[in-house]
Amino acid sequence: MTDQYDKTELTALRAELTEWCSELGFQKVGVSDINLDDAEQRLQTWLSANFHGSMNYMVRHGSKRSHPNELVPGTVRVISVRMDYFPQQQDSAKRLLDDDSKAYISRYALGRDYHKVLRGRLRALAGRIEERIGEFGYRVFVDSAPVLEKALAEKAGIGWIGKHTNVIDKNAGSWFFLGELYTDVPLPIDTAAESLCGTCSACIDVCPTKAIVGPYSLDARRCISYLTIENKGSIPVEFRKDIGNRIYGCDDCQLFCPWNKFAEPTAEKDFAPRHGLDSAQLTDLFSWDRETWLQKTEGSAIRRIGHERWLRNIAVALGNAATTRKVVTALKSRQHDDSELVTEHVKWALQQHESL
Repeated sequence: MTDQYDKTELTALRAELTEWCSELGFQKVGVSDINLDDAEQRLQTWLSANFHGSMNYMVRHGSKRSHPNELVPGTVRVISVRMDYFPQQQDSAKRLLDDDSKAYISRYALGRDYHKVLRGRLRALAGRIEERIGEFGYRVFVDSAPVLEKALAEKAGIGWIGKHTNVIDKNAGSWFFLGELYTDVPLPIDTAAESLCGTCSACIDVCPTKAIVGPYSLDARRCISYLTIENKGSIPVEFRKDIGNRIYGCDDCQLFCPWNKFAEPTAEKDFAPRHGLDSAQLTDLFSWDRETWLQKTEGSAIRRIGHERWLRNIAVALGNAATTRKVVTALKSRQHDDSELVTEHVKWALQQHESL
């Protein structure tokens, strides 16, 4: 494939990528090589510390995660893209955290499942490349395979990996999704992004459960996103009070990151909040039976946790809410739920309201 194109053709194609990505709704695109030796070392250190918790998939697939050409033979470049998703002004999200009667859902999950949105756009991008150069080797990824997407994005100049381990763009903050196109086309590579976190420790200081155990080091076992999404069992009692009203994920490290003062609300309609989930009452969400939950979460990333964990998470949030008859009544309605996981958390929550 290297001999199939001259430098001028590849440079022209790289320039067209920027134009095409803009037309497809991506806010930035970059190209990197596939050398991830430094990221591989950091990953091994993280895994050795057991910071991945029960996410055993992080250990699977051997070296394919850090060697793109092993995952997709023939890969020589990775095209990384960014798509902004924040649906509203950040102040409204901060206010929601202070209202313990309402549910806080991570802003990325309020609209349509991003996997579907980005995957479709990336396939369209591949189609445009194919129209220009003919058949070529590629594979699309959106948080769906052993891919070190953040390290690749950093190498491609999309942004740098911040101390909270999210990718930050100096002009747009960190409220964006990442997607990748592995390809055998030897495109010119972009300059890697340089870290601009400096001495700032805002994300470390604000983390409710102190999951960011050091700069660029996240212990997932303490992270609210892990506890409410990845964790399939009981939420450790030591973290329940700190979870507050966060029933699906957590955004605190982004909400209070100074770089996000540059973030703008997305114009992408697919990421607009659905079913009032950006300001819903906890008691209302707790009343959803399985059928209602399936209906309200159709096409949403929230589907991944299932109805049982949804109720588990809300039970904890209700335990952290102000003691009212409405809250206690809601919790008592599921005292004898068929799920032991739910009843365990309901029992804990009711203990927080013993005065009523």
